[in-house]
Amino acid sequence: MGEPQLTPEVFDRAIVAVALTAGPDHRLVYRNEAFGDLFGPRTLHSPIRDVFTEPGVERLFTLLDLVLADGTARQVTAPRTVQATGDGRPDHRHFVYSCAPATSRFGPGVLITAIDTTEQVHSAQRAEELSTERLYALQRYEALISAVSQLVWLTRPDGSMAELVPGWEALTGHPWRDTMDEGWFEVIHPLDRDGLVQRWVTAATGEPSMFEHTFRLRAAAGGYRHVASRAVPIVRDGRLLEWIGATVDVEDQWRNRLRERLLARAVAVSEATHPEDAFAAVVNLVVPDLTDACTVFLLSGHTPPNGAGELTGTRIASTARAGLPPLPPLDRQTFRLGPQARQAVADRTPVLLTFPAGRVPDGLVPEESARWLDEAGATSLTLLPVVIDGSAVALAAAAGCEGNPPPGRADIDLLQEVLQHAQTPLRQALELQRTRHTALVLQRALLTEPPRVPGAEIAARYQPSSRTAEVGGDWYDAFVLPDDSLALTIGDVAGHDLTAATTMGQLRSMLRAVAYNRTHLHTPADTLAGLDAAAEGLGVASFATAVHLHLARAGEGWTAAWSNAGHPPPLLVPARGEPRLLAAPDADVPLCVAPGEPRRTHRTALGPGDTLVLYTDGLVEVPGENLAAGLARLAATAGGARGLPLEEFCDHLLAQVTDIRDDIALIAFRADGLAA
Repeated sequence: MGEPQLTPEVFDRAIVAVALTAGPDHRLVYRNEAFGDLFGPRTLHSPIRDVFTEPGVERLFTLLDLVLADGTARQVTAPRTVQATGDGRPDHRHFVYSCAPATSRFGPGVLITAIDTTEQVHSAQRAEELSTERLYALQRYEALISAVSQLVWLTRPDGSMAELVPGWEALTGHPWRDTMDEGWFEVIHPLDRDGLVQRWVTAATGEPSMFEHTFRLRAAAGGYRHVASRAVPIVRDGRLLEWIGATVDVEDQWRNRLRERLLARAVAVSEATHPEDAFAAVVNLVVPDLTDACTVFLLSGHTPPNGAGELTGTRIASTARAGLPPLPPLDRQTFRLGPQARQAVADRTPVLLTFPAGRVPDGLVPEESARWLDEAGATSLTLLPVVIDGSAVALAAAAGCEGNPPPGRADIDLLQEVLQHAQTPLRQALELQRTRHTALVLQRALLTEPPRVPGAEIAARYQPSSRTAEVGGDWYDAFVLPDDSLALTIGDVAGHDLTAATTMGQLRSMLRAVAYNRTHLHTPADTLAGLDAAAEGLGVASFATAVHLHLARAGEGWTAAWSNAGHPPPLLVPARGEPRLLAAPDADVPLCVAPGEPRRTHRTALGPGDTLVLYTDGLVEVPGENLAAGLARLAATAGGARGLPLEEFCDHLLAQVTDIRDDIALIAFRADGLAA
């Protein structure tokens, strides 16, 4: 339904002079009989400046410009004068007038109403009384004009009501009621009753002010429709006489605005990278505007076209409007879908179920959710399958609670449209989840348990990022070489995707082969140089950093030889003394950058109880912080935890990173002999 338009012909027989202009030049497009009686014949479809040429009319032109510009009605209550029309009446006629914005079939314009006050001016005895009566009539006409719509009504301070322009029964299917009582409120949406009363009390308390409110009425055709009401108080001698108001059906405009707002807010879904976050953004879109509560279940299993197959759902997102009981925690609760839910998924169409409060049908939702629906007084549940690329990947359950009526067809259609609009970001989130899962499986398959080595302990950890759906190319490795020495490696391939994880697997395997086939004089620097050349020659080149280290027994301790290809330095935590970073003055370049560049091997000794830690940058890097601060923090943490068993030591280092923004790989070596 478009903007309500004024039909000026309703004023044909009005006792008040009425004229209508249109456009910025204020063409006179309508005048009633009373207008002709007061002002004489005036040419239609001509600019008002050409119609009124008498002296002193500039104020009228200015007033028309102002009203059209800002949409504010204005009155001129000081009597104005116009020359007689030559019909035997007095030489001059006196009047007061009002201008109000109005839209008609001629377009935006101004409605002019004028009251003949000649009799007051010529009769001083009756001037004040008639002026009051005439201005009161002018107020009533202005009130009607300012609220042009399909239904015009009047209500008095005692609550009695009258319908001036019929439309109530056509809108609601109920006869007009002469009193604003409980029966009148029955057709108003339960959620809107308190707000309507509060707004009316606010407008009527103290000095009466204009009442404006949008609410829902139960329509004759079924369901609820949004209407906008506006009422103007009529006050005389400081006493409220009545309200004149209008009500117009604004369902189409309201729904279009809601649709635009919801779809605009759907950008929050596109910013989510986890399916949990994406579906949480979806349910927050539709609550409370379209439903009282909404839960999304991620589906698994198979449902044939007849809906008879077994299908399970895992609760992944849930929200409810304010005022309802607290929702049960999201614990990835899984349940077997009942027949109605399976059929909704099989048919790919919404299913609306209504039921008495406290009697949720079995199998619709998990038992914990069903108990919550009973507590919330749910009486309806709309099941909406979330279909992506032809497959139902999730099921949304939208609940109407506390006796609220079930959603109408338009509400369900809009719910579907919002879910449809969110398909692309939901698909991306699910695809990222699948990619993440694949990469994690690949990484965990490659990151094998460290070997057992006499005279030493080895512990390793891998922690994926907790903030994104990305999986990086971090890796660790530990294996025994043919001469019984131990090789440790930590590395990080650039990128956060399946490609990075795949490249990590290739580089790890290649480095193992190069290191294992070395001669006795083959140093860690030679191993990294060989890896660099092989990666370049086989086309596996990808920017990566790594530390490769050899450990060999030497008396009661161990000797360590390592080469660093652009990676954070190893950390040595002695059994006694301050931890120190094994950083070279000039670090070698990362892998796959300049294969011909020389690489260097560094050496140090490890005594009994000393711990050597290799790690990736996720353990020390914090956005906006200098890397040196992170390295110092790691050294202090490791020094304070040196007395812990090695497995607990590694867990303690990881626990210091509360916001894991990047993957973390960690491998630690401890020489036997740590004093208690």
